[in-house]
Amino acid sequence: MRITAVETIQFSRGVTVHAGPIRWLWVRIHTDSGLSGLGETYPRPRSEAAVIHEALAPVLLGRDPSAIDRLWTDMFAAVSYSGWGGAEMRAISAVDIALWDLAGKVLGVPAYQLLGGAARETIPTYNTCYDRIDFLTEPVRLARSLMADGIHAMKIWPFDPVALASGGQRLTPGELRQGLEPLRLIRQEVGDEMEVALEFHGYWSLPAAEQIARAAEPLAPMWLEEMLPQDNLAAYRELAAATRIPLCLSERLMTRWQYRELIENRAVRIAMPDLAWCGGFSEARRIADLASLLYVPVAPHNCGGPVLHFASLHFGAAVRNLHSVESVRRHYGEEYDGLVTAMMRPCEGTFSLPPGPGLGIELSPGVLESPDALVERSPGS
Repeated sequence: MRITAVETIQFSRGVTVHAGPIRWLWVRIHTDSGLSGLGETYPRPRSEAAVIHEALAPVLLGRDPSAIDRLWTDMFAAVSYSGWGGAEMRAISAVDIALWDLAGKVLGVPAYQLLGGAARETIPTYNTCYDRIDFLTEPVRLARSLMADGIHAMKIWPFDPVALASGGQRLTPGELRQGLEPLRLIRQEVGDEMEVALEFHGYWSLPAAEQIARAAEPLAPMWLEEMLPQDNLAAYRELAAATRIPLCLSERLMTRWQYRELIENRAVRIAMPDLAWCGGFSEARRIADLASLLYVPVAPHNCGGPVLHFASLHFGAAVRNLHSVESVRRHYGEEYDGLVTAMMRPCEGTFSLPPGPGLGIELSPGVLESPDALVERSPGS
């Protein structure tokens, strides 16, 4: 079996996150067997598609798609001379996911079976609150709404407005109370029935982050995520020494090499790779293995599109040191509707094992004909 074409689909619709609107890029790897594999990355499809067609397709065409590790190494070599940490690695991630999807289809098994088989019967999840209910103004209503759906863990970012106003360099006692108020109200109303993680999007200075962490300790958040930028990972070691709350990071780290420093300096307590950014299934599995050496669990980041949603669940099904898989109720409940041939939703706070073969989904038939889709193919047809 050989790769005959590499196809990208830029989709003009996407979702809105804290950073604004994002868009998806889907990749299909076609073969002379008639089977194809499906992958995804985001949020800048034009850049990622250019890397795929200009740098990666020449590496892939005519090759055996089952040689996944060799193809990953060769794709990395094709882009690494100019730096690989942005669109290049996101592009490799999408292709890698597609290759694992294809391998599962060839063998007729779910992708998680190829990753080592099911490590659990169900996959725990928490909800990231890009929701119709605002966690800043109605945190208790949101928590109760999620609990009514069987979800007992959630993530919010109540300090972002303060950080954006001050540049993350300082906050007053009043702003500190304001930032903790949603968590305090949830604790007051539902106690320990809802776990609450606090996300910070890398906006804060080290002294301000230490101040927030100390003040948050009595409220026992599930974790503190990305309090500092990801440029100086040694600073996280100092932050970890200043708090008893676990530190979680970071989807913005790519490949095992960027995670190595973070894990070796003992700062991280939950590692959060994004399969569509870190290097796909291949590299996420290596990151999980690296984290397991120090008994650190992983919680894959899952705020992209519907293909990443399924890929994250396959990864969560197989990886032994899983904490939980992120999910977004508004995404799987509304915004992915009609894009893929199936959808997985949690029940009582967990997902069932995802189907197969491969990822168990395809793009819906109307997507490729949609005016929202820009389809490019190497070699051109």
